[in-house]
Amino acid sequence: MIKSTINNNFLLNKEVKRRFASTSINQLKNKVSPIFTNRNPRNLERLRIGYKPDGYHVEYPDKQFWHKLLLKSSGKYVTASVCHYQNGEILTASTSEWAIKKQLYRTIDTSSYVNLGRVLAQRCLQVGLIEISCFIKPNSPNDKVSLFLKAVEEGGVSLTEPPQYKPSRPWDIDRPEKPWEVTE
Repeated sequence: MIKSTINNNFLLNKEVKRRFASTSINQLKNKVSPIFTNRNPRNLERLRIGYKPDGYHVEYPDKQFWHKLLLKSSGKYVTASVCHYQNGEILTASTSEWAIKKQLYRTIDTSSYVNLGRVLAQRCLQVGLIEISCFIKPNSPNDKVSLFLKAVEEGGVSLTEPPQYKPSRPWDIDRPEKPWEVTE
């Protein structure tokens, strides 16, 4: 009984290999559908044509962003996060995480800010975020916060988001270049 099952599996595998190796596969099965549905909700933001909240001009903190960089420091730990205007926190990096804390001498010194910036930049690139709005103002050029922001920029993440594309009107003098068109 076992011998016949093994023999049948071998024949089945041989038949499957023969079917995939043959050149007479019906070409109609490989037809590409002319209708494409994009299921990425953030695609319009990447194209700069998605909705970007304006808020009010007297509102503080500013609401005009798609993704915003936040930095929180407590007595023991430093936490950096990226928030979406609608969905809240997208990703977080903190010195309280075991994998990061294990590599640091202290969790709130200058080197921890720099390394936290590197980790956050790497995670942003893995998620697909290359542009983030940053409203954090460092006190001095050699401050911990400014070194954190510098590490994030060196990691490949831009700290300014491009403006939202608004279609030009027929009476406008300036017609901005469309972000999805490449001119060389």
